[in-house]
Amino acid sequence: MFRAVREMQPIGTWIMPRSYIYGREGDMPLQNTVTRNFHNLTVLASAMARATMVAFRLALCIFFFLGGPDAAAAVQWTPALATFYGGGDASGTMGGACGYGNLYDAGYGTRSTALSSALFNDGAMCGACFAIACDARRSRWCKPGAPPVTVTATNLCPPNWALPSDNGGWCNPPRRHFDMSQPAWETIAVYRAGIVPVNYRRVPCRRGGGVRFAINGHSYFELVTITNVGGSGVVAQAWIKGSSTEWMAMSRNWGANWQSNAYLNAQSLSFRLRSDDGRVVTANNVAPAGWWFGATYTSRAQFY
Repeated sequence: MFRAVREMQPIGTWIMPRSYIYGREGDMPLQNTVTRNFHNLTVLASAMARATMVAFRLALCIFFFLGGPDAAAAVQWTPALATFYGGGDASGTMGGACGYGNLYDAGYGTRSTALSSALFNDGAMCGACFAIACDARRSRWCKPGAPPVTVTATNLCPPNWALPSDNGGWCNPPRRHFDMSQPAWETIAVYRAGIVPVNYRRVPCRRGGGVRFAINGHSYFELVTITNVGGSGVVAQAWIKGSSTEWMAMSRNWGANWQSNAYLNAQSLSFRLRSDDGRVVTANNVAPAGWWFGATYTSRAQFY
């Protein structure tokens, strides 16, 4: 055990304390101990500074890999308004501007939403998932204690230029608006409200099974609807490859429909996708050589 005692040594007219630490090896002036401790602290501070810089650079890499400022903004809650449509069984939400058709078959179910054009981005947000919370501070029609509901963007809520933006033209630009399926709406708000203030943010999408590819069109024109996309939920780029070809870029036709103008009959088909957060997955030989137009093929590939 160590114990400390203090002595007072006069220096001129000022009294300076002097401390010693007594240990097993005899008396050791505190000055030497302080010098060594100061050196150790300096080394530690330098190491911590280097670690902080490494962590900062790593954070920057992750920040820009996930989409830079847009990704950072995505984790923040943003105010908007919400209405609902489609009936209690959500049958009226089938089809839509993303081209998913039957939302049950596409893997999206009844918890879906149409987006105002400010959010829809000409179909580039098809498949995105949003957590939506009713803002009880601004409305008495929110269900008390209801947690946010997660919905998938499957449709466009078009502008209604015949009505003012604050009285019926809810989806008019530049308004951020969600026209939710009725089942999703009723988890956070009372039916009779009609419209409520909400807060929303992008969240990861969880899907059952792999990404699905519905192939339509004809020879020299493959129109592929890509559904059941997990992760960010949004396909930003797509490529196709026949068993006798190299990888070829596809172009967005509309919504979640991507096209190729290659002749790929009697070839097994593979697809490569990049989501809007930069992740890439490859689904090899999803469709066999005997594939046909009008069929849907499920891969084992997914974004998680």
